[in-house]
Amino acid sequence: MSLILVCLLGALSFALCKLLVFLLRRPHGIDLDGPNKGNWLIGNITELFEGGVDYCVHIAEKYGGAVRLHGPDGETIYVSDPLALYHIVVKDQHIFVDSNKLVFGEGLISTTGEQHHRQRKLLNPFFSTSNMRRLLTIVHPIADILTSSLVAEVPTNGLHKEIDMLPWLSRCAFDGVWQGVLGYHSNTLSTAENDSYTGDVGHELMKDVRDLRRIAEAMDRGSRKALAKKKAAFGLDDTMHSADSVSGEGDKKPSSQVKDIMDIMLKAKSMSSDPEWLTDSELLGQMNVMVFAGLDTTTSALTRCVYLLAQHPSAQARVRSEIRDAIKSSAHEEHIDVLSAELPYDVLMNLPFLDGVVKETLRMYPSLPLMARRATKATTLPLHFPTRSRSGADTSTVVLPKGTCIVISILAANRHRGMWDVDVPFDEDDTAPAPKSSAPLPSIKDGMRYPGVYSNMMTFLGGSRSCIGFKFAEMEIIIASLMLRLHVALPTEPNAEGHVKEIQWKLGGSHIPVVKPPAGDGVTPQVPLNVRLVTEEDFVR
Repeated sequence: MSLILVCLLGALSFALCKLLVFLLRRPHGIDLDGPNKGNWLIGNITELFEGGVDYCVHIAEKYGGAVRLHGPDGETIYVSDPLALYHIVVKDQHIFVDSNKLVFGEGLISTTGEQHHRQRKLLNPFFSTSNMRRLLTIVHPIADILTSSLVAEVPTNGLHKEIDMLPWLSRCAFDGVWQGVLGYHSNTLSTAENDSYTGDVGHELMKDVRDLRRIAEAMDRGSRKALAKKKAAFGLDDTMHSADSVSGEGDKKPSSQVKDIMDIMLKAKSMSSDPEWLTDSELLGQMNVMVFAGLDTTTSALTRCVYLLAQHPSAQARVRSEIRDAIKSSAHEEHIDVLSAELPYDVLMNLPFLDGVVKETLRMYPSLPLMARRATKATTLPLHFPTRSRSGADTSTVVLPKGTCIVISILAANRHRGMWDVDVPFDEDDTAPAPKSSAPLPSIKDGMRYPGVYSNMMTFLGGSRSCIGFKFAEMEIIIASLMLRLHVALPTEPNAEGHVKEIQWKLGGSHIPVVKPPAGDGVTPQVPLNVRLVTEEDFVR
């Protein structure tokens, strides 16, 4: 059979399947309004990514908190209504499932039912405030290394240098996640060779986060090696041992000074009489979840926050001044070092303006803007705000057929005009603190809130499937360290062709910064900023 004939038969089979899905679902279609169906083959769901942040917010504002879209396998519902999201992620979460086992194996975000409940119950204590306070001592030196490395890159005469901040912040996030989760130095902020685990996973993650198969394979190889060494350190039988899993010249011993998350987990396993406390496959899954999810989301949040501060120099000055004042207040008079942002956990987490800047960054630009679920059975979804049906009439319920795909719009939820009172991360004059939008409007009489685990926003989701490490993710020491010693600004100088670099944020699985043509190629991820040393004029006077 020729290749052309095979292709024709494949195309015909796909078209027949599409027709069958259309005919089967047509009588039971979702009674919601929405934009035109779009492409006959893939529908209009790709417009969410092509249109970016503005389009994702616009369709929710135009059609309501539940919108009918079309994907390759039929009708899809795009949800941002608070009551609907409460049912999807909390009350009826057993009905609305996702599948992440390709990348994360038996990790927390890919397991369901009793297995997920058991894992969550076992893992919750490891992310307590006391453990997060302990992990801050790991992040402090990483933030100092990042800042000192960048300081060494810029001129000492007060002039700026254009630096692509994305790789620096990505390596910093990688080192923080690596040491905080596994207790290993990844060396991504130094010139030393990476160890085998870092080489496998770090290279693949930083090169192309879209190739899930390659990432999954790299994670599995590296995770097995790291877990074998960790288990040996705790005297646990290595049921995952292989010829190349433990030895190697670049291998490093786990840190004995500060207990990382995996140390705490394995210590608990070694003291447990239950052989099924966490199986080896589940431990591997947790490692993959924490490293992959932590790296991607932390890099995205850090990069966007630094970019926004570069856009708003007055807000940048307020952050910087607040940090310096806190250092002077918390330090012993004879040992004040305003060049180090090493603050106690409780002091750092209670800096109001810095906290507001970080929260508004996470609200306006969540690292994971869209998430998918699928209804495992037919159900009815209630809405807090009535939305439009196909006929144009208002409706407060949506009937979903079994198998319906749901897109949770964290972007649209975090900007819902009925729940939030500002649409920009900072006021135009940069004088008002950002956290004023962290509560629902008083006009919501019944006090309806989003079911988010973090400040009424959906950035870290909600319910038992919320981000278990959100307390670790919100640590602000890296921003504090950078702002204390460096000033960042948007590019201003034209290139040889007379074009100034303009940063554009594309929407994929996360927010992807590129330089718009003609100054850039519009494809390569990068965040070029003008960076210089801080002067006294860069503080609030």
